[in-house]
Amino acid sequence: MSEPHPLDHVVLPVVNIEMARERLGKLGFTVAADALHPFGTANACVFFADKTYLEPLGIASIEAYEAAIADGNVFAARDRAFRFRCGDDGLSAIVFGTPDADRDHARFMSDGMSGGDMLQFARSMRMPDGSEVTAAFRLAFAADLRAPDFFLFACQRVNPLPSDRKALETHANGVSGIASIVLSSSDPKAFAPLLQLASDAAASRQEAFGVSLDAGNVRINILSPDGLDAYYDLSQPTADRGLRGSAIVFAVADLAVTEAHLAANGITYTRKNNRILVKAAPGQGALFAFEEKR
Repeated sequence: MSEPHPLDHVVLPVVNIEMARERLGKLGFTVAADALHPFGTANACVFFADKTYLEPLGIASIEAYEAAIADGNVFAARDRAFRFRCGDDGLSAIVFGTPDADRDHARFMSDGMSGGDMLQFARSMRMPDGSEVTAAFRLAFAADLRAPDFFLFACQRVNPLPSDRKALETHANGVSGIASIVLSSSDPKAFAPLLQLASDAAASRQEAFGVSLDAGNVRINILSPDGLDAYYDLSQPTADRGLRGSAIVFAVADLAVTEAHLAANGITYTRKNNRILVKAAPGQGALFAFEEKR
């Protein structure tokens, strides 16, 4: 049996990149230079030592964005649908790394959970030393019609980003990587097959407040509204039967370092279940939780 696909990154639609850069900087993250996609969106990523990253996603050119959607670009189309239904800040997608996006697309098609046509593109990225590199990607999309506000895709790096990103992977808040991602639904079990398919994981587990699975390098939890409240003090309307991105849990070496940085920057937070919780704000997209690595 093949290994589960590891988490590659998460997509965070934002009102604009400048607001995201300011918010993430105050939270203690090192933010990479802006990068443009050929289909009208732009990002300013936050890279971690565990080789995962955050992708705050803004719209740089509405003309190119709309043209790409009209041409069948699934990534842009799902982003527009998310913004229409949920607003311009949120957690819209989980992305898994894959060595073979074509194989994943075939799996998604076979299971009736394809999100649409594959996408291949390249973009430039400016490194901290001022040099520029070009990264190329092939994407295969997985989706469930019952979850219009969330989707997943497999990402194959045709031309990988440089592996030496130490300057970008060092953060004042002490974050070394992503420990888990929290989704929510009034019917968590309904969406376990979608996560299993996209991550190529062996199985999901029934938990007290939902389901979870191990996707290589992270745990993904789908919590019921009661679980979301119990663990993260978040509320979700019980009438909402879809799937939503709710929180990202980051691993840190010392919570005291994280807490001191947040306090020094005037960031409001609470502590619960041995975690620091920072509720979503413009430019952030989801609740951020910080916990010490075990």
